[in-house]
Amino acid sequence: MMCPCGLGLPYAECCGPAHDGAAPPTAEALMRSRYSAFALDRGDYLLTSWHPRTRPAAIGKDPDTEWTGLTVLTARGGMFDTEGEVEFVARYSTAGRRGRLHERSRFTRHEERWVYWGPLHNP
Repeated sequence: MMCPCGLGLPYAECCGPAHDGAAPPTAEALMRSRYSAFALDRGDYLLTSWHPRTRPAAIGKDPDTEWTGLTVLTARGGMFDTEGEVEFVARYSTAGRRGRLHERSRFTRHEERWVYWGPLHNP
């Protein structure tokens, strides 16, 4: 199976290892793995990859929503950084209607792993 994150790699070589516990090396890699978790209904991963100070108690899945594509516009936050930011457009379909989420997200290190902090703003 190809990975939903859009890099064109097999899931087992792309976001699969992150979903199984490996630490993504960059903020962009974490963001891509989170998009794949949305697409594959991996709410467990979404919660564990979210900073504990901003993480919700639970994440519900909308059974009518299908995530259909991801475009990363800008990304910063490498292997040796402590803060990162990723701007992306995630496309989806809900009940036959197309939509898109355009967001700039903040990422930070927590216990030596990249975690999602939250949106900076929606452009």
